[in-house]
Amino acid sequence: MELPVAPSTRILLTGANGLLGQKFVRLCANHPGVELLATARGPERIGAALNASNVSYRSLDIESSADWEAALLDFRPDVVLHAAAMTQVDDCEKETDLCQRLNVDAVRLGAECSSRFGAHFVLLSTDFVFDGADGPYEENALPNPLSVYGRSKYDAEQIVQTRSTPWSIVRTVLVVGQVEGLSRSNIVLWASNSLRAGKSLPVVVDQWRSPTWAEDLARGCLAVAQRRAQGIYHISGGETLSVFDFVGRIARVFQLDASLIQPVSTESLAQPAQRPARTGFILNKARRDLAYEPTPLDEVIAACGS
Repeated sequence: MELPVAPSTRILLTGANGLLGQKFVRLCANHPGVELLATARGPERIGAALNASNVSYRSLDIESSADWEAALLDFRPDVVLHAAAMTQVDDCEKETDLCQRLNVDAVRLGAECSSRFGAHFVLLSTDFVFDGADGPYEENALPNPLSVYGRSKYDAEQIVQTRSTPWSIVRTVLVVGQVEGLSRSNIVLWASNSLRAGKSLPVVVDQWRSPTWAEDLARGCLAVAQRRAQGIYHISGGETLSVFDFVGRIARVFQLDASLIQPVSTESLAQPAQRPARTGFILNKARRDLAYEPTPLDEVIAACGS
């Protein structure tokens, strides 16, 4: 049964300058019943959404207890949405200490501070907590991470689940979208621009994912916050397909030459971090509790590549 929406919700967001963060801020701007404090390390990259009367920004270092305490004391949120993380999988494999600090220690610090202020703590997590042997996954599936990144997110999940105050974990998969000021291009732009330039594209055939539009993920996170939904939720796109087939869909949507897409194995890429083979999510719980419904994949591709 769909959970009720609280009449008002004060949300403190970390990672506001990232892809999800920027989409979440835009979604919340002028949203009835929502007050948002967007935070990130350093200057904001949010833009016009900060002009909304219900949105404010402050710099917050997630490794600083003083920053956490000050933000929580000043804003008094009902919900903390912790989206800040080190998400480059291969970088985590090479910089394990930094990954531990940002993805585990900072979560422990934020969760502990949030508990002292009675705030519901929501952690953004990933399909990489799974080994990919039996996807797509429901929320109660047993994690078995293969990489340093996946292990760090699973360790963070376990920290959150020991809280005595309300908590949620939102796992997602292969997030795509466009915002200003991000150095990484989304896979849709990468593929479409390369195909338009006539470049051959090596794409893995043995990894399966549920591509997720950042706008959909933002809507799912807001639904969790407004409904104070507790426990683990899977929020992703509605289709699970191989990365090779996903890039083929991109070519089809934009009427590009799919013969340029070259199938390769994950092993041939010799990446530092091991990837799960088949993830993807089953969305029954999110549909039931949150009225979540992902945007059709072809519409997502068209929006991300325009």
